Amino acid sequence: MTTPVPHFTEPTTHYWQQLLPADAAPAPTPPWRHGVPATLPDGRVLMLPIRQMADDPGLAVASFLCNQASLDVVDELGRLLAERLAPLAPEVVIGLPTLGLTFAPLVARHLGHARYVPLGYSRKFWYDEALSGAVQSITTPTGGKRVYLDPHLLSLVQGKRAVVVDDAVSSGRTLLAPWTMLESIGVQVAAVGVAMRQGNRWRDTLGPERAARVVGVFESPLLRATDEGWVPRD
Repeated sequence: MTTPVPHFTEPTTHYWQQLLPADAAPAPTPPWRHGVPATLPDGRVLMLPIRQMADDPGLAVASFLCNQASLDVVDELGRLLAERLAPLAPEVVIGLPTLGLTFAPLVARHLGHARYVPLGYSRKFWYDEALSGAVQSITTPTGGKRVYLDPHLLSLVQGKRAVVVDDAVSSGRTLLAPWTMLESIGVQVAAVGVAMRQGNRWRDTLGPERAARVVGVFESPLLRATDEGWVPRD
């Protein structure tokens, strides 16, 4: 197999480690080389590395992996996300695996909750398939995974006004099945909160009514290659 020639990409070692003031960040306009500046609600900037797609090196994403980010960046993004979800006054915070479980406890704590409810990929022997849904994401396109709610936690979410927390939304397929499952058992999903909203394909997957309830801290474009660097694509 031929390895694609890297096009204005670089290692991610130094990315996601700090938030930059707006006057110290690179220009927000494309074409971008190596990194894309994502603007936060307060004007600060988080640089996102550019990652070429394996099946088409002419396409790329501006990536965010919170488990490789500095603790200060993760804490601050959790605080900003909680700030945006606070007006909804949720009774419970539900975290989606895997990286949504990084932000869910931060959001819950900032909202004044003593706990949160995690969903998981690992099926314990006492789990019920009715409390699960199939998921697929842009970074794990092979699918085959299911997300589960522990039946022992059902009483904590059933009939409650909830916010669901994940690290990012891109295709929307990771959110669709668990969202449907939660609503089928009587959870009132007031919003889904994510650190990063990537592109716009998730809007079509979720539909307009659900898409309007997706709250994000920053936006991240899908990209296509040009001779000068990378520019946004649909």
